[in-house]
This record gives sequence, structure tokens and C-alpha cells, in this order.
Amino acid sequence: MSVLLGIDVGTSGTRALVVDERGAVLGSASSPHTSLQPKPLWSEQDPEEWWRATVESIREALARSRVRPADVKGIGLSGQMHGLVLLDRSNKVLRNAILWNDQRTSEECDEITSAAGGRKALIELVSNPALTGFTAPKVLWVRKHEPQLYEKTRHILLPKDYVRFRLTGEYATEVSDASGMLLLDVKKRTWSKELLGRLKIDAALLPRVHESPEITGRLTNEAASATGLPAGVPVVGGGGDQAAGGVGNGIVRRGVVSATMGTSGVVFAHADEVQVDPEGRVHTFCHAVPGKWHVMGVVLSAGGSFQWFRNALGAAERAVAEAAGVDPYEILTMEAERAPVGSEGLVFLPYLTGERTPHADPFAKGAFVGLTPRHGRAAMARAVMEGATYAMRDSLEIIRGMGVPVTEIRLSGGGARSAFWAKMQAAVYGQETCVTNASEGPAYGVALLAGVGTGVWKSVEEACDATIRVATRYPKDPGAAKVYDRFYPIYRSLYRALAPEFRKIAEAVAAA
Repeated sequence: MSVLLGIDVGTSGTRALVVDERGAVLGSASSPHTSLQPKPLWSEQDPEEWWRATVESIREALARSRVRPADVKGIGLSGQMHGLVLLDRSNKVLRNAILWNDQRTSEECDEITSAAGGRKALIELVSNPALTGFTAPKVLWVRKHEPQLYEKTRHILLPKDYVRFRLTGEYATEVSDASGMLLLDVKKRTWSKELLGRLKIDAALLPRVHESPEITGRLTNEAASATGLPAGVPVVGGGGDQAAGGVGNGIVRRGVVSATMGTSGVVFAHADEVQVDPEGRVHTFCHAVPGKWHVMGVVLSAGGSFQWFRNALGAAERAVAEAAGVDPYEILTMEAERAPVGSEGLVFLPYLTGERTPHADPFAKGAFVGLTPRHGRAAMARAVMEGATYAMRDSLEIIRGMGVPVTEIRLSGGGARSAFWAKMQAAVYGQETCVTNASEGPAYGVALLAGVGTGVWKSVEEACDATIRVATRYPKDPGAAKVYDRFYPIYRSLYRALAPEFRKIAEAVAAA
């Protein structure tokens, strides 16, 4: 029996998934990472932790699946996007990786925009505006603030592509993840020579770009010894976590959209052609489907807001959950269900780590607005869930406004595991939502891509058709939808009212 291996180098940990040629999951394992915040708004990780976690998760997943390592036919890689890894001429990592949620590069974003000839010209070059999370501003930050390290740099890699290097010895990436560097000509699916020239970044520092199912290298003897896999196993391009998750949820045809409520929230729509929001509020990236693209809105703290609520204000629920042997989120969700739709006017802004879509504001802050003595923990929990869902609707409304059809909304992440939250999303989005039988996310998507690259399926679409189907549908509650339609415009207006104060708060903190 031949099997496929999907590896997802996430922010909180690395996950390995063993899948057979029918798409059935045979075994999985995860190993955690540690994140570092050396200064406010900074976020870093040690790439060596990714490699350690990759080796651990591969070995454990294989053990749990009870398949022979020799049966692994191909490997796919996914990972957190936008991170910056710098290697010297000896392939030594020069500094901790700067992650997607790091917010230190606002000045460098302005520099990139100016070098391109303005925001409109930049979007014309690379289909996206400069945002603090992207990789290119991080490159400029290191060049400006750590010039001695930049001078030693010989290779620039993304997180999953550093793991690819450790597996294969190859410097390679693929179009979906490369799109998020802000250095790729997304329309032509190749590095933008013009923008690289204007930014004075040597193209030789960047890896080769492949399509996602394409074989990029094979397992080295050293990697084989570390992982327990045979040398020579092919490794395909894979995908950035969102494109890979799109494949893993079957978002490979026009009209099918996903709403993923993880730590961050993502609304992801397939596009047969390049479709760009002129205002740059949503991203246009290459898809992991060859010759296709996707449009994507990102909420930086969607499920992350609910996680913050659990950690900061949910001590009682955590204690109850521990005593009952259940997930604390189940207790919090049951409590939220007791509050009425709309939380009696309590509105939560989920901008705990700044925001990307639609505001692109690293200074945005979280807020409860409308608190009264009537509001207790139940209303606050529900307001957090509603606020995160309103933020997801922001992206959905922009995508609809671009003329991208939305015929089906597939949920994934924490917002799909809760029937209560799935129904809430249907009411807030104004449209039925559904979940599929495939709940494994990016690791599953890249396992399918590995199958395409090694000939198990002829195309990505065929792979998804063979393995993914809708399992549960959640119709829209018309009554709840009417309430949310009244509160959603209020939610939107609150950012505009508070945005100047958010920047003042940041300035005051910096001066303290």
C-alpha cells in the first residue's frame, strides 16, 4: 500500500498526517513550537524548532498509522505564511525567524509603497499593497536595523521552505506561499524583477518558484536518517497554509468559498482569473491549483479573540471543564448560548493584534463597546464570538463586491467544530454554511498535492472530488440574520470612530 505524508509547519506547532490513496487519514501527530515576543508587537520563532517538531511529528504519525516508512510515496509541505528565514553561505540560520503576525515594519511598508510609485502602482506590480505581515518589509527591516546580518545573507526562505531545505537540500518555494512575500508578480507567477530592482533586493537570494503539485526535491540521506523515511522520497511544492487549507476543504472551483476560524480568520475564494480589489483590502494570491488564483481576506484575531477570552476571563470555565474532562471552549460556548442574539447591544472589536482586512492597521486594538450592568460573562463570551464573525463578514462583503460568486460557504477551524458558531456564521453571513468530511486542514491539502505530484490523481480537482464531500449543512436563521444585519453596520462604524484613538494609545504606550 502506498501512502502520502502531509506536513504543516504552523505557528503553534508542526503537524504530520498520513493519508492513503483513497484519502483516508491513517495517522497524525503534532509537536509544539515556542513563540518569542522580544519587544511589543514583535513575534519570532527559532527555525530549529520547526525542524525538531517536523522530525518528531513524522515519526509519531508513522508509528500511529502503522504503515511502513517505505510505503510513503510522496510528501507535501504547508506552513505559516510570510515568515522570514535568513541563511548564510554555510546554510546557518542567521537570526530567529520574523513571523506573519509581527508588526514592526510599518515604516518599511511606506518605503516599499514609495519605491513602487505609490499604492496603486504597487498593486499593479504584485496585486497587493504593502502590509506589515508580509515578507518584503521584514527583509528591508533587517537590512536597515541589522545590516551585519543582511550582509551575510545568501538565502531567503519562508518557514515551510526552510523545512523543505532540511528535507531535500533544495532552495525552493511555490507560487501560493511566494505570493505572500510581496515580491512575486502574481499575474505571471514569477518573481517581480521590477519591484526587486526598485527595492535593491538581489533576486539570487530568493529560491526557485514551482507550482504546488510539482516535485521540488527528494529526501536526502541525512533527512532520511532523522525522520525514519527512505531516502529519495519526492517532496512537492505544497502550499502556504491558506491555499493548502483551501485544497484540503475542496475550494478548487469558482463559487465555493471557505471561512476558516482559526487563531486568525480567513475568508478564501477560488478564482479562475486574476481578480484584484483596487483598494487592496483583500489579498490576491496564486492558488495551489496550477494556473488558478485565490482571493483572501484575513482577520488577525478571530478564533484568537475567543482564545484570549478563555485565557484572560475564563478561569471558572476552565476549572469546570477540567473537572468534567471536557474542552473549556465547550463550557464557554454553552454559556454564550444563554445570551440573546446580538448580546443585548454589547459589541466586541476583535483587533487584539492589529488588523489586516479590511483596515490594514497595526495599531488597531480590541474593545468592548456598549457594556451595561446587565452584561455578564455570557454576553461577553457571545459578543466575542459575534465580533469575530462580523470581522469575517467584512472580508466576505468585499469579495462579493468584487463580483466573485459565493454559492457555497464551507467552514473550518474552531468555528466549524461548534454547531452553535456554525449557525451564528450562517446568520451573520446571510447564507447557509456547511462543513465537509475533511477536517484536517492544510496538512490534508498538501497530502493531496503530493498525490497529484506523484500520479495518484491527475489533477488537484480530481483529488478533491475523490476525497471531499459536504457532511453537514447549517441553514440561515432569518430572525437572527435580521438582528445581525442591524448590528453589523454599527460594528463597522466603531472602527472608524476609534481608529484615531488607537494610534494615540500606541503613541502613549511607546512614550511611557
